[in-house]
Amino acid sequence: MQNLQVGSAVRLEWLEDILAIAETGSFSGAADRRLLTQSAFSRRIRQIEDYVGVELFDREHKPIRLKPTTQAQRDQIVMLTSALRQLSVDLRRGERITSNRVVIACQHSLTAKLVPALLQKLPVERDGIYVRLRSANFDECVGLLLSRQADVAIVYRTTDDMSDPAADFIEEVTIGADRLIPVFNACLPQLAKAQFTEIPYISYPPDVFLGQVMERKILPMLNPLFQPLPKVETALTLAAVEMAAIGVGVAWVPESLAQDKLATGDLLDLSAALPTCALRVVAMRVQGAPNSAEDLIWSHLQTA
Repeated sequence: MQNLQVGSAVRLEWLEDILAIAETGSFSGAADRRLLTQSAFSRRIRQIEDYVGVELFDREHKPIRLKPTTQAQRDQIVMLTSALRQLSVDLRRGERITSNRVVIACQHSLTAKLVPALLQKLPVERDGIYVRLRSANFDECVGLLLSRQADVAIVYRTTDDMSDPAADFIEEVTIGADRLIPVFNACLPQLAKAQFTEIPYISYPPDVFLGQVMERKILPMLNPLFQPLPKVETALTLAAVEMAAIGVGVAWVPESLAQDKLATGDLLDLSAALPTCALRVVAMRVQGAPNSAEDLIWSHLQTA
């Protein structure tokens, strides 16, 4: 019986043929169940026995029954049949997921709020599209895109930054807007009234996107009477939001990320006293021949 364990479509048919005879007790009944003529079914049974090298059925007995050696393997045949059927289903499902899979790389702060809300509007379930999100910083998102490890990247850009990170390869479309705003613990309003000469703040590493925005767009715009004082450095905007909420320092974070705590009063928006920066939410992809799932996602992003 070992030869029948080869995982192919033909072998699955053979296993099902054997079980059909065992369950019906006749070649004619098994042929009907297998939707074959009796002569065609008999030829296939003979082919199976020739391949295995032994007779599998006791044809002298009425109804026909399995030979003792075959009967001893019946449970294993049932198990293999079930496993091969499931394998066929899983392989087809895997192929469908692969062909309909879209990998989206997005910046950490976008992964938490804007991108899930955006995906909720896309008809991915209706079209059988499988979306995988990969969270990374700006440069990593572009790298994933160029190395074809991601199909689409969704990132922040400043409103005056119109440069293309790879103009010959990437197309982009602006799909939304946000603002980098200063927030702080709402129970300490004196900071909002500019009563401190030092501004304790949460800083970002200089090699990440928001760290560069802070250096170019925020800190140079502070009132010269105020001295910015970094208290903690983090690359995670969600951590910056939480530290601002407990009063560690002012955090400049995307407004979309702070909305919930602003609404509950846990955070205070200090935009009236401290500088802000407008942001664009941009979708990018490599030019070329996209699969249908990527094309569908892209068309919906363009009209988002």
